[in-house]
Amino acid sequence: MDLQRIPTQPSPRFTPRRNKRRGKWKIALWLVLLAVLGGAGYNASQMYLQFDGMLSQITAHASQSPQTEDASNEAQLPAVSQKPITVLLLGMDTRKQTGSLNTDVIMVAAMNPKNKSATIVSIPRDTYMKPSGFKPGKANSFYAAQYRYNHKPLDPKIKQLYGDYLKVPIDYMVTINFDGFEDVVDALGGVTVDVDMDMHYNDNEDGTKINLHKGTQRLTGKQSLDFVRYRHSNTPGVGESSDLERNARQQRVVSAIVDKLRSLNGLRNLGNVFTAVGNNMQADLPKSLIKSMIGTYLGIENDKIHYIHLVGEWKSPYIQIGKEELGVAQRALADQLGR
Repeated sequence: MDLQRIPTQPSPRFTPRRNKRRGKWKIALWLVLLAVLGGAGYNASQMYLQFDGMLSQITAHASQSPQTEDASNEAQLPAVSQKPITVLLLGMDTRKQTGSLNTDVIMVAAMNPKNKSATIVSIPRDTYMKPSGFKPGKANSFYAAQYRYNHKPLDPKIKQLYGDYLKVPIDYMVTINFDGFEDVVDALGGVTVDVDMDMHYNDNEDGTKINLHKGTQRLTGKQSLDFVRYRHSNTPGVGESSDLERNARQQRVVSAIVDKLRSLNGLRNLGNVFTAVGNNMQADLPKSLIKSMIGTYLGIENDKIHYIHLVGEWKSPYIQIGKEELGVAQRALADQLGR
């Protein structure tokens, strides 16, 4: 099952009557910003249309969120430029060959606008969890179970589930499928990553073919996905990789994408990035909030982003996260939120 085929509803429009001039001023500001980012020769108006179209696509399900469905103007939305927020990011394995809906990437980000900083916690996919209202199981299984129950791609119960686990309220939720990951990297012309080991794996059943060599190199979208997904080899003499190492690779690639986006070539390719993201991402927050988030956190430095990948003990078929290890991550998120 592919999330791209889930029927969508028209995205909500936030056009407050009481301040049309303010709305036009914001549009003008974004056009100027995009023109500066794009540099000489860029069509700012066209780029804004691509940007706005992307937001319409990814926020098509925003009305399903209880915190946004009754909002009639921006005054009713959280001031993300002043208040810390949390976002749940789920990377979906929606390959047609397997019909899967597993969330192989699970990250919770706490962002603080005052400090222009963020803490991102990665939960290994095989982490043992026993959330209220669900059967105990692996961390990556609950989204699929809930979706098959009520067919909501952005169910608030999923935010509550991971929020309870990390002891922080989760404000918003974003999903992106693996095709989107590939498309974003390709739209940027690839990313430079230090591949830490030789990786070889072939699976005729689901079409997986991984063939990477150790060393610093520029990876395509498919190669980047292979890099973060690699677990073990069916080639003699090639090493295996744990879920904990996979989490570290995910964060390494995310960091490389951020760096590339901030480069001149990355900025020039923003139009392609918008298209790639819009085709593959869904979020439960309205367009106005996303624009405010971008304006607030645009240019955040990598050294202001604190990455934490949970480490636990492997007890087949689960990873058991210790209370102390989990507590460190919980406190780091709470500190970022000023709690």
